[in-house]
Amino acid sequence: MPAPHIAEPAAGRVPQGERTRAMRARLLEACVDVLVERGWAGTSTTVVSQRAGVSRGAQLHHFPSKTDLVVAAVEHLAAVRREELTRAVAALPAEARSTRAVLGLLAELFTGPVFAAALELWVAARSDAALLEVVAPFERHLGRETHRFTVELLGADEERPGVRELVQATLDLVRGLGLAQTLGDDSARRARILDQWALTLDAALDTAAPDTAAPATPALQEIP
Repeated sequence: MPAPHIAEPAAGRVPQGERTRAMRARLLEACVDVLVERGWAGTSTTVVSQRAGVSRGAQLHHFPSKTDLVVAAVEHLAAVRREELTRAVAALPAEARSTRAVLGLLAELFTGPVFAAALELWVAARSDAALLEVVAPFERHLGRETHRFTVELLGADEERPGVRELVQATLDLVRGLGLAQTLGDDSARRARILDQWALTLDAALDTAAPDTAAPATPALQEIP
């Protein structure tokens, strides 16, 4: 009995799974773009579908509601940016892989579209109980991932007293600098602050000699 014939995919035809992944990626990226441009109130699934070039039915199949779509979009882009920053750190020459370089990369994360989109979610969730129920656990997850990512980038040992708090203070600092950037170009002041914080972290973490007493933290200069 002859073996059954199995049809081969047409030459050059993209498999269904890849097409689906590409469509989802277009939706998620378009959603972040719209959220940053128009804010939560101006973002709709219809506008996002049109921006992504995806049918309304296909969009609803994957993301039934605006909240589902927006939260998935921010989480997707955050993961992409973390991967990009990890590669950027790995590509730095050994002599350039400093605390200050890591802080600069973190600042890019908190002044980019991920932060701007997440900020829109936070503000909207403040007065929307249903949205808050979705955003709160998402934000806790994102916060834990960002903290873990920062520990890895800094090479920090959280078993040492106070190190976890220093990492969290670093994230609070760059988050605040990201918020300031939403009101205008704050890059010059941000650079001076990060210069000083890098010195503070290097002294406090003392990563080169964890078993010795850390040198005194340098006094911070007044930042205009």
